[in-house]
Amino acid sequence: MKTFILIHGSWHSSWNWHKVKPILEKNGHSVYAIDLPGMGRDKTPIAEVKLSDTVQEICKLIDQIEGKVILVGHSKNGIMISQTAEYRPEKIEKLIYLAASLIPDGKTQAEYSAQDVNGLLKPFVTRFPETQSHVLQPEIFKEGLYHDCEDSITELAYLLLSHEPMESGTTPLKLTNDNYGTVRRFYIECTEDRAVTPFIQQKMYTETPCEKVYSMPTSHSPFFSKPEELCVILEEIAQL
Repeated sequence: MKTFILIHGSWHSSWNWHKVKPILEKNGHSVYAIDLPGMGRDKTPIAEVKLSDTVQEICKLIDQIEGKVILVGHSKNGIMISQTAEYRPEKIEKLIYLAASLIPDGKTQAEYSAQDVNGLLKPFVTRFPETQSHVLQPEIFKEGLYHDCEDSITELAYLLLSHEPMESGTTPLKLTNDNYGTVRRFYIECTEDRAVTPFIQQKMYTETPCEKVYSMPTSHSPFFSKPEELCVILEEIAQL
């Protein structure tokens, strides 16, 4: 029995994991799927959301849990599990990056995103400088995020996706070998991903090697399109 903390990606919320959470719990695991500050049901004003504050919220949750946890980060918010591991290495058993930003010390998520020139989402991102946030335009939801998912997922996304804070993507990570470097890392790549393309996923896990890389022939959203298969991989990693 393991404890998983599931961290959603850009524009999303704990809703990401509504198919995964019950599968893991049925198999005896403890699962926390949280809304990051400013996202989902969290009402922190989006203009106030900073990477450091978000990481501290994850740390607070970890501190309330007995024993070690497994952090799973999706998409952009791979940066959150990395930075959290720097501050709580003794409490984190493993890090699992799901089509996620795996960024080295001193670099930013935005630097790597800029190299992902074939991703479909960038032309459909609307920025709001006054709140330091951006949103994804709905017309790209299906093709860019959910092309292998049921149409009901896209319909829910029209209701649930929200503004994303910009500051965290341009803040350099601060990671050390003595802390972050001691936590075991695993990567799950999505080989049909149109949002974070296979090119940039492979570049990231090649530059920052992981103990093992798993592949899923899915879109950016395997927690919706293949939740059972994703859970098999998560549980396999948990037992390694």
